[in-house]
Order: sequence, then structure tokens, then C-alpha cells
Amino acid sequence: MHRLRALIADDEPLARARLQRLLGQYDDIDIVADCSNGGEAISAMQSARPDVAFLDIQMPDLDGFDVLESLPRDGRRPHVVFVTAHSEHAVRAFEARAVDYLLKPISADRLRQAIERVRPQAPAHGTRHYPLRLAVPGSGRIQLVPVDEIDHVSAHANYVELHMGSRALVMRETMSNLEDQLDPQRFVRVHRSRIVRIDGIVDVEPYASGQYLLRLKCGVRVASGRSYLARLREVLNLA
Repeated sequence: MHRLRALIADDEPLARARLQRLLGQYDDIDIVADCSNGGEAISAMQSARPDVAFLDIQMPDLDGFDVLESLPRDGRRPHVVFVTAHSEHAVRAFEARAVDYLLKPISADRLRQAIERVRPQAPAHGTRHYPLRLAVPGSGRIQLVPVDEIDHVSAHANYVELHMGSRALVMRETMSNLEDQLDPQRFVRVHRSRIVRIDGIVDVEPYASGQYLLRLKCGVRVASGRSYLARLREVLNLA
């Protein structure tokens, strides 16, 4: 059986200790990172490469959803189990394709169920094929948009807008679902509401805050979000 590499991220020391103790009862689970905030979790995922991440939703810097949205969409994306004291985030968690949603205090039986859901899906390796065109319904017909023509994508509630030069098309789709359809070697999410085509980035202007202003070939300027900096630096080879 494949050994599971687990990451824990929670700003409450007692909550982390409890989860460590419960996971420690499994002989085939290795805790490879113990993080007290979202920023540490993002860095640890790049270095420790866990199979599953147990993320607290409410943390002082980046919340669990910010961490999840910052993860790459390639084969090294860990499975996510949200851990929280609040039940009202459950719908959003499953819309974000979390494997499970655990309420504190976590019981041993409920944790076992979550682990059983993760195991059939791990390890998260393998080659994936991404569509060359996106089907965009509208005006009684379906337009087939080559992904090569997409300069950037912007989000508006439950809709996304595909920008191709001076042309734009609207799709009823969430940003996370669309991101999952785009090849992470060619597109990068730089903000909660923005995805850009990597080879369409002309230059990068650093801000004092550590964020970036990206200038695209189409003339548009896009500001990055702080929870996406690690992935952006990685794909652009920025120091």
C-alpha cells in the first residue's frame, strides 16, 4: 500500500497536536509538514510534496481556501481535507473539490472516513490531457474557443470572461472549475479573479508589497494576488 504523506496546517497548537496524535495511529501515514499558517503551508507543499493536506479554514494570514486556490493544477497537487470549527463553509469546500470536510473536535472515526476517501485517489501522479478548445454556449449556438487564443480570464461571481484580444466571451462557470480545464504549463492563476496565459506575459513590475503587475502582449495589465505569489514566481522563474 502506498504510504500517505500528510501536511497539517492550523493556527491552533492544540488542534494540530490532536490531529498529529490521531494520524500517528496509522502505520502508513507520514506527517511531512506541521504548519501554523497558510503561508507556511504553501511553502511546505512545494518542498515536502504531501499526498494530502489537512487545512484549517480560518487562519490569520491566508485562509484554507486561499491555500487551496494557490496550489498548482498539475499531477503534484495534494488532495485537501478541510478542518474547521464552523459548518457553514461546507458547500464552498466541496465546490472547491475538497476530498472531505471535518468539524472540530475531530473524532477518530470521522478521520478514518476521510482517510479512506483519500487513499483510492493517492498518489496524485500521472499524465493528464487538457482540452485544446473550450465550448462556450451562447445565442443559440456553441462557440469553440482555441485555448491558444485566450490572453487572460477574469471572474465575475459564477461567471468567467474569456479575453481574446479585443474580443470577450462569457461562460457560466466558476474560476476553479475553469482553471482545472487549463494546462498548468500554459496558464497560471495570478489572482482570485484572474488567470493569464504564461507565454502572453511580456514583463513583470514588482511592488514594494511583494506583489507583481503583469503586462500582457494584448496590452492589459494584471495585478497578482498575494496568495498566488509562490506559483507565479515558480512559473516565471522569479527570485
